[in-house]
Amino acid sequence: MSSNQRGLKFWIGVWWPVAAGIAIIAIESTESFGADHTSQPLRMIWEAIFGHVSNARWEIIHHLLRKSGHFLGYGVIGLAWLRAWWITLPHSRFLQDALLALLGTALLASADEYHQSFLPNRGSSPWDVLLDCCGAITLQFLVYISMRLLRPKRLTRAA
Repeated sequence: MSSNQRGLKFWIGVWWPVAAGIAIIAIESTESFGADHTSQPLRMIWEAIFGHVSNARWEIIHHLLRKSGHFLGYGVIGLAWLRAWWITLPHSRFLQDALLALLGTALLASADEYHQSFLPNRGSSPWDVLLDCCGAITLQFLVYISMRLLRPKRLTRAA
């Protein structure tokens, strides 16, 4: 399908997951989703599943849950970017699309951390951006390996 045959429905269908991911990050980047607001609800869920946990242990678990959220959340957003570029640029190679997806993820993560630097109960860290990018790279790598094993011809489309 040539670019002039692609209508609004095509572009919305391709890019809505990226827009949804950005919207979710924007919502989660508010004061309401700071560690001081997520600790109690997450602890209730954790203790309902795994039983009581001490305050000291909970602090570690809560930190790990939040960092896992960074890794997996941005990993999924990285996949949304990858999918969008893969469909938008039908003659590109996987690596090109993956690099564009990583760039989008890194820019979004950087903007998120910058925004959080202005909030009183949030912090900003370049380590979080690195963690976010590692999530995107890891999930993209898993997709690549899966495609290599299950659908190798999809990776060798004509350039």
